[in-house]
Amino acid sequence: MRLILLLLFLLIFFIISIPLFIIEFIIGKFNRRAQVSSSQKIVAAAFHVVLFLAGVKRTVIGRDNIPKNEPVLYIANHRSYFDIPVTFVSLPTLTGYMAKIEIAKIPILRTWMRLLRCLFLDRNDIRQGMKTILQAIEQIKEGYSIFISPEGTRNQGKEMLPFKEGSFKVAEKTGCAIIPVAITNTDEIFENHIPWVRSAKVVVEFGKPIYPKELDKGKQKHLGSYVQGIIKEMLDKNSHLV
Repeated sequence: MRLILLLLFLLIFFIISIPLFIIEFIIGKFNRRAQVSSSQKIVAAAFHVVLFLAGVKRTVIGRDNIPKNEPVLYIANHRSYFDIPVTFVSLPTLTGYMAKIEIAKIPILRTWMRLLRCLFLDRNDIRQGMKTILQAIEQIKEGYSIFISPEGTRNQGKEMLPFKEGSFKVAEKTGCAIIPVAITNTDEIFENHIPWVRSAKVVVEFGKPIYPKELDKGKQKHLGSYVQGIIKEMLDKNSHLV
């Protein structure tokens, strides 16, 4: 039943997206940042409905750790398709997600993602990947936060996959804060029993900001593993909450 309701809602949302795109296009003609803000509010509202229909009970920890007046680089583990709505509705800043390039082939969805300043990464093309990282650096400089899952794919294993160090160039080159994000139990909503959607308790914790230039040289050299260690500590701490 939850799956049917979700599919029905998504169909309705995709239909009403057409006139919404026209409105967003008009807003963007006058103020690009206002367009991004408006799009984020619309998508966040839609995600709230998605989480309600899926029966997701969300606990958010550490939201006050996120700087409100500066863009940041969110670094998270990746367990589920539901990681995106669960985290998106919790963010206080205008944020674009780094997504695999295959998603850019999906009509309607790709338009919303472009309105939200999301970036598409081709994991099989190193040159294009570097170009995407450079785009992320520019967006940070323009005042938009970036959300990246450095594992590179959804991971249902007990241990996280190694973090790709290239993801951290965004913070190293701009000096922005890194916010570690620990996402717990989202795979229990869908991935653990595909194709069914089931109610689940999930936890999202935002860690304290990390400024790479303030770290010692050893941690700077292995920034990915350092941040991953912090996320693992949060995951271990929050495992009893679900």
